[in-house]
Amino acid sequence: MNPNFAAVLIASLLLIHPAVEAQSETETARMVELMAKVGSSSSPEFSPDGKQIAFLSSLSGLPQVWVMPLTGGFPKLVTPFEEPVGGFAWSPDGKWLAVSVAPGGGLNSQVYLLRPNGSDVTRLTDGGKENNWLGDWLKDGSGVTVASNRRSPDAMDAWIFSTSGEPRLVARNVGIGYLTDTTRDGRGGLLDRLVSRGSNDLYYIDLESGKETLLTPHEGPGEFSGEFGPDGRTVYLASNRDRDLVAFGRVRIGNNGAGPIEVLAGRDDAELESFTLNEAGTLAALIWNVEGRNELTFFDLAAGRPRSAPPLPVEIARQLTFSNDGNFLAFSATGAATPTDVWVLDVAAGTYRQLTFSPHAGVELEKMIRPTVVRYRAHDGLPLSGWLYRAKGQQRPGPIVINFHGGPEGQERPVFNSTYQALLARGISVFGTNVRGSSGFGKRFVNLDNGALRVDSVRDIKATVDHLVSAGIADPKRIGIMGGSYGGYMVMAGLAEYPDLFAAGANLFGVVNFETFFKHTEPWMAAISTVEYGDPVTEAEMLRSLSPIHKVDRVVAPTIVLHGANDTNVPVVEAEQVVESLRKRNVPVEYVLFPDEGHGWRKTTNRIRSTVEIVRWFETHLGGGTPATRSATED
Repeated sequence: MNPNFAAVLIASLLLIHPAVEAQSETETARMVELMAKVGSSSSPEFSPDGKQIAFLSSLSGLPQVWVMPLTGGFPKLVTPFEEPVGGFAWSPDGKWLAVSVAPGGGLNSQVYLLRPNGSDVTRLTDGGKENNWLGDWLKDGSGVTVASNRRSPDAMDAWIFSTSGEPRLVARNVGIGYLTDTTRDGRGGLLDRLVSRGSNDLYYIDLESGKETLLTPHEGPGEFSGEFGPDGRTVYLASNRDRDLVAFGRVRIGNNGAGPIEVLAGRDDAELESFTLNEAGTLAALIWNVEGRNELTFFDLAAGRPRSAPPLPVEIARQLTFSNDGNFLAFSATGAATPTDVWVLDVAAGTYRQLTFSPHAGVELEKMIRPTVVRYRAHDGLPLSGWLYRAKGQQRPGPIVINFHGGPEGQERPVFNSTYQALLARGISVFGTNVRGSSGFGKRFVNLDNGALRVDSVRDIKATVDHLVSAGIADPKRIGIMGGSYGGYMVMAGLAEYPDLFAAGANLFGVVNFETFFKHTEPWMAAISTVEYGDPVTEAEMLRSLSPIHKVDRVVAPTIVLHGANDTNVPVVEAEQVVESLRKRNVPVEYVLFPDEGHGWRKTTNRIRSTVEIVRWFETHLGGGTPATRSATED
């Protein structure tokens, strides 16, 4: 990479004086590393005695488990792995941590046990290529729940692994199934079974006999998650049965099966995103998704009525967990200009306290750009929306990158995104859109792109461009398109269907050919994707017509392709097809392959390279902002 460009880029990223251009290439690399480390402390969990809190952080360069006192202090690194940790759970007696580790960033995670001080590391799962997802500990601490495809590659079954490593198959599945909770007496489990994307069911399962009781019967799409109450016979739910927006409810389990779902709290302007109960089962903390931002409320389970909560300190709150005594509620929080960190709410006092402080040396967070909601209409009148990050000083139509989220059931939200802020620092605006098929807007909206309806989602690409141009935001000759995973599909679909709309594209680990995707992805992923995308056996022609690779001869915009070599979700063959085809036609293309990553980037060095390459690509092909814009950004 040109060292002069790197110096200018880092000056913008760190919002420091342009005189830094004279720094050495080594100094530039050091500053990029500081920038890339911004924001990554999440997944908090209290120790059983409530005195400590564990969390995931990338302080060491890749996600690992750290522990610190609840009262504050310097965090201590716990996990000694050379590969990223994907999740963890603290044993009920506080003596063990169960962690999942992803070799090479792939999906073949393995589950380990170790002491909270990092000693006595033991692997529970078999190793190899099997996929293993860590759940939680049994209430008596005798083992952990795991979803694994060790029985069959095309199914993630529900298992229990004892602390000695003995596996026990709890439930066989077609697709994905796992235990989300177990009762305190150890007799029952809550089985979440996903047969197809957009539709799952919850079952009560007797862990001794294996007998299953369906708790959420429904027709068509339906989404449910749940947690046992203290009695083990009441399951509290997030449910959208017989309604468009997810609400908070419960179902009671009797001798003759499950009763009806009772809605306890619902909103017309928001979906319930997640919830958790305190240990006593007297209070539920509810997180609502309000057009992408979060709001916290409580529900008094004893009194049967809602309770207000203090406004959240940032836009997004995730991974809520109560301390065992119920006095504190921990969560990870982030915002467009706020790195992801762990916060704690004193429930009685109603006061928040930030517990972790992700490093951002050299980065002035107060100068980061926050987005505004933009609403517009699709070709058929469907309301769409997105988040506009306008580059400072940009009053006239200028360069802009439109980003499409993954999923496709994901949602564009105002979270901290270093690539966005880097583009903005170079005078390039960003628009993160929620086209049809996005989550957070109800059951109907999220299913509007299923199968053959995907053509309408692709048409939303043009509607998005048309709005940004007509609103005087985008220069029609300087529009870029970017996205990862399914967002990468939208990138290639947009470049192929509307070749005259875009000046450049960035495809991050995207699907381009549904035939090769279904052939090479994880078999369990293929099994649950036939409703969302189409059945490769019975709808092969439709899938072919929807695959951008068969129209790639229409792509003329310079395209950068980034992919992880160990990606088994969207295998690297998807990237190779695009690169080969564009090279044959002499379309400018750059291929960045990360040999030590899977589906997305977990290592700091790779995030650095990805951000720098993407920003360089778009500045080269879109141009940056006007001199006035750059001056306003860099001062």
